[in-house]
Parts: sequence; C-alpha cells; structure tokens
Amino acid sequence: MVGIRLYNGKTRAKEDFTPLDPGNVRIYVCGPTVYDRAHIGNARPVVVFDVLFRLLRHVYGPDHVTYVRNFTDVDDKIIARAAETGREIGAITEETIGWYHQDMDALGALRPTHEPRATEYIGAMIAMIAGLIASGHAYEAEGHVLFDVRSYPDYGRLSGRSIDDMIAGARVEVAPYKRDPMDFVLWKPSDAATPGWDSPWGYGRPGWHIECSAMSDALLGASFDIHGGGIDLQFPHHENELAQSACAHPGAGFAQVWMHNEMLQVEGRKMSKSLGNFFTVRDLLDQGVPGEVIRMVYLGTHYSKPMDWTEAKAAQAEATLRKWRGLVAGIDPAPA
Repeated sequence: MVGIRLYNGKTRAKEDFTPLDPGNVRIYVCGPTVYDRAHIGNARPVVVFDVLFRLLRHVYGPDHVTYVRNFTDVDDKIIARAAETGREIGAITEETIGWYHQDMDALGALRPTHEPRATEYIGAMIAMIAGLIASGHAYEAEGHVLFDVRSYPDYGRLSGRSIDDMIAGARVEVAPYKRDPMDFVLWKPSDAATPGWDSPWGYGRPGWHIECSAMSDALLGASFDIHGGGIDLQFPHHENELAQSACAHPGAGFAQVWMHNEMLQVEGRKMSKSLGNFFTVRDLLDQGVPGEVIRMVYLGTHYSKPMDWTEAKAAQAEATLRKWRGLVAGIDPAPA
C-alpha cells in the first residue's frame, strides 16, 4: 500500500499516516456558516481537503473513507442577516446551502460522506454540555454555560499559546459572569425573537465550538483520524473544540492529525470589500472563469503556504489546462 505522510499541526512534524482503522478512515473539516455566498477564501479548504479525500479514497478504497463537513445553520451572523432582510432563518440557510453546493460542485469537489447541520444535533450538544458540567469542566452562570479552560491543562498547546499570554493580549471586555477571561461559551440564552431550544439551563442556543465537537462525536466517534480547516480556525475554534472534546472523552484523543490550510489574498492584498477586491466563487464563475481554472489556481500553491489569487495566475491556469487537453486529444483512455 502506498504510504502517506502528513504534517500534523498537533505535533508540528511531518508523520507517516496510520489510520486508527484502515477499514474506516475518518476526517472532519469545519464547514461554512450559511448566511451568504462563499467567497474565494472560503473555497480554498474545500479544494484542499477534496484532494486529501480523493487521495484517501484511492489508497484505502472509496467505501472505507468517511468525510464529514458541517453546516453551521444557527449563528449570530445568520440571526443578524434575518433581521436585516426580514426573511425567515430557515429560508436563508436553505438558500445558502443550495448556493454552496452549486459553487463547490463547479470546482469539481466531491460531496462529503455526511454534511450535518448544527440544528440537527442540538440534543447531542446538550448532552455533551451536561457531561462537561458533571465532570467539573464547565459551569452555569447567568443563563450561560461556560467551559472552564483552567480545568484542561493542555489548553493552548494546539495553537502554541499559553493561557496567561492570551489573557495579556486580549483587548475585549470580559463578561462579569466568567470565572476566567478565557472561558468560552457552550450555551447562551435566547430571547423570544431569537432561535433557541429548551435545555436544563433555560431556553437558549449552543455556542459555536460545541457544535463541531458534538457532530464529529456523533458521526465519527470520540477518536478519529484527521481534523481540517483554515488556519484562521486554529484559535480559538479548534483549540476550544479540542479542549471540550478531550474533556468529554478522557483518553480518547479526539483527532489524531490536525491540518490547516493557509489564508488567501488577492493581488498581493488582503481580500476586503473596502478595497474592492472581494470576490465570491459565484462572482468568478459569472465572469466566465471556469470552475476547473479556479481549482487549478488553488492547486498551484501548497496548502500550508499563503496563497495569492491573481488574474495572471488564472490566465496561466487556463492556458495550462488548454495545453494538457491538446496533448491528450485523440488518446484512448487506459483500460479499466
């Protein structure tokens, strides 16, 4: 069998990849919050981890790889968009998920094995939070439930930060109900006009981080092989996710390998609406840039390196694809 070596963000070393179960290789990648079109930075991890998914399927067999990528369909950004537009939250999330599928399909990305929605796993989140409270890793305060970061000695190891340094560098006002400035929300109260669910701590909704822990646990188990996402998620999202999952299942290990793709800029500058260089995938497709060209540009930069999207790179990718087609034109495909 062909060997695979991966850079593990947890150990900061390149390692031989040995799945926990070669008969069921499991990968979880954080997906989008569904309130708007995916921009070209959002699409980079889709292509990066699509390549990994294809490689794992090739090595271990298509029926022996389980890939989970979630949809966050309950979030303050979605709530704000509904308030701005006067539309129902469900209508916004359904429409946005449809757009996402269309745009990522255009990039040639395979659909994951499972695409769970956060709202489908509220019960699992409540159960995990209750377990964290019972084991002393979380506490209730003023209708909120918070994770006690001091209860997890390895907090900060994934992102290479110490708790004291994080506190010293923080420039936000700390909520008075927190025991420690770095404690983060697992559950928060909702008013009558805000989406929410009944829970032991009152009517409310989950914090962002607990969503991925509960969904990965339900679909992949307490231990799985690879966790992926953009480097912007390493802290706080992945750090918090690891902490709560490790405490929910002591000794299980959660994800064995952590992989993060680097960020994307446009023509040498950070992508920003104020700079006029903000593009969605749909913008490029509507401008006539083929999905395979967009994909080719992504693949031209190693996933762990910052990527610069330029018109010149898109033109070069299109020319390369045209050349490849010319080279293989008239050649019969190899027998299966």
